[in-house]
Amino acid sequence: MNRPTGTDGDGGTREGPRLPRRAQGQLESQVLTVLSSAGGPATAGWVQEHLDGDLAYTTVITILSRLYAKKAVTRTRKGRSYVWTPASDEAGLAALRMRRVLDGERDREAVLARFVSALSPGDEARLRELLSRAAEGTDEGPAGTDGLHDGPDDPGDTDDSAAPEG
Repeated sequence: MNRPTGTDGDGGTREGPRLPRRAQGQLESQVLTVLSSAGGPATAGWVQEHLDGDLAYTTVITILSRLYAKKAVTRTRKGRSYVWTPASDEAGLAALRMRRVLDGERDREAVLARFVSALSPGDEARLRELLSRAAEGTDEGPAGTDGLHDGPDDPGDTDDSAAPEG
């Protein structure tokens, strides 16, 4: 990939118009979406090929490594590289982001109170229902998902057979 070396005076670069910057977390979200579409473990090269845009392989590796540090993806050694798998479905990943935001706040009660007060009546009723079921120990989540798994002891982390090559 050629990197622009200067501007042309019109806000673009000598090699073409400047692309708008992505919103924070947008690239991670795109990588997770592509990885989820793989249907199994995928290499960074496979992810790079299936992303919209022109991202360097090293950028994809950096994003996957950051997602791994956040426990949003798992990785398994395959040869000299890794294959990557989302740690959960989209709902589980959204829940992980919500927990991270909450964990980053000093006044958890105030954050939770504001969150609940901003819910629509239907969402508030659903949340009450889910909290009630969780207290009874009868709900493991929608469609049998139990949230995020924690790491390499998960049986799904060792199956390399479905890895898209890339």
